[in-house]
Amino acid sequence: MRTAAVSERQRSHLVRSDRGYQAFVPPPLPPDVEFDLGLASALSAADRAVGELAGIGRTLPSAAFLVHSMVRREAVLSSRIEGTEATMSELVLFELQPTASKQGSDVEEVLNYVTALGHVLAPDRRLPLSLPLLHEAHQVLLTGVRGGYATPGEFRRSQNWIGPPGRVLDTASYVPPPPELLWDCLGAFEKYLHAEHVLPPLITIACLHYQFEAIHPFIDGNGRVGRLLVTLLLVEWGLLPAPLLDLSAYLEPRRDEYYARLLAVSTKGDWTGWIRFFLSVLENQAIDARNRAIALHSLRQEYRTRATSARTSSLLPQLVDALFESPAMTINRAAKVLGITHRAATQNVLKLVDAGVLTEIQSPGRVRLFLAEEILRTLDGDGS
Repeated sequence: MRTAAVSERQRSHLVRSDRGYQAFVPPPLPPDVEFDLGLASALSAADRAVGELAGIGRTLPSAAFLVHSMVRREAVLSSRIEGTEATMSELVLFELQPTASKQGSDVEEVLNYVTALGHVLAPDRRLPLSLPLLHEAHQVLLTGVRGGYATPGEFRRSQNWIGPPGRVLDTASYVPPPPELLWDCLGAFEKYLHAEHVLPPLITIACLHYQFEAIHPFIDGNGRVGRLLVTLLLVEWGLLPAPLLDLSAYLEPRRDEYYARLLAVSTKGDWTGWIRFFLSVLENQAIDARNRAIALHSLRQEYRTRATSARTSSLLPQLVDALFESPAMTINRAAKVLGITHRAATQNVLKLVDAGVLTEIQSPGRVRLFLAEEILRTLDGDGS
C-alpha cells in the first residue's frame, strides 16, 4: 500500500507487517463523527424512509410475498457487483429446475446468497449475532461455486489486497490488516457489535459496514457478506420487520463511488462523506422498496380479481399468490401448490395464460415453463 495515498492524519493507522509491506489497521469504533446540518438532514430522511418501509412491511397483506422477491432481487444485484451476470428470471427458473444450469454457474452463486441470508435471519438459527454467524454465512455463500478455493467459512490466514489487475502489495489501492493482527481487529469489531451504541442506529450500521470491509476478513466474498450484514442488522435491531431493503440495486450502478467512499474513510478519514452516501443509499432504496411493495400489492389484487371472475377455478387465487412468492411456474409446481392432479393443474395454469398473467417460454427439456413477466418487470425494473 502506498503511503503517499494516505493523508497525514491517517498514516498513524498504517503498520509494517511481519513480511515488510505496509497495511492499514482501522482504529476501533466508534469514530468521531462531525454532525453538521447536511448529515443531520440525511439521517432524518433515511430514518423517515426506513420507518415508512417498516410500516408497509408490518401492515400490507402481501408484504410476505414482497420479502421473498426482494431477497432474490438483492441477491442478484449484490452478486452482480462482484462480477456475476445472472438475472432475476434465471434465478427463479433455476430454483424450479436446478439441473438446467452447470455447477458453479453465476446463478448458483446468487442462490447461495439467498440461502445465506435466509440462514442468518432464520428465527430458529443456532447462533446469535456474532463472528461465528458470519462464518456460517460465508461458508454457505462460497461452497460449491467460484471462490470455493477461498476457504469457505474461515477467516483468512494470508494477506489479501484491493487494486486494479497487475497491482501488488506495495502498489495496491488498499491493503487490509495483516494476518497477525486480524484477530485483534475482529475482536474489537465484535465487541462494538454488542456494545451500547451512542451513535444513531443507521449511522452505527454504516460504521460497522465500513469496518467489516476495511478488515476484509475473508480471502473472497467480503463485499457480499458485508452487504448481507447490513440487512441482518436492520432486521436484528428491529428497524425493519423483514429483509425488505435491496441496497445493491442502488450500489451496483454506483459501484465506483461506493468503493471510493469506503476507501476515503481509510485514506482520508472521511467518515462524513461515507455516512452521507450510505444514508442516501438507505433512503433511496427504502422509498424504492415501498413503491415496489405498493405496485406488487396492486398487481396481486388485479390478478386475484381476474382469477375470481365468473366461471373460473376457485383455486386460481392460490396459484396467483404462489407467483408472488416466485414468478415462475411449472405444471408440477402448480399441482403441488393446489394439491390437484397434473391434468387439473394444467387446466389452471392455462387459464392464467389466457388471462394474461402467465407466458409460456421455451424450455430446454420436456417440462413446460411459464413466467409471470409483469411481476418480474415490477421487481426487476430500474427504480434508481
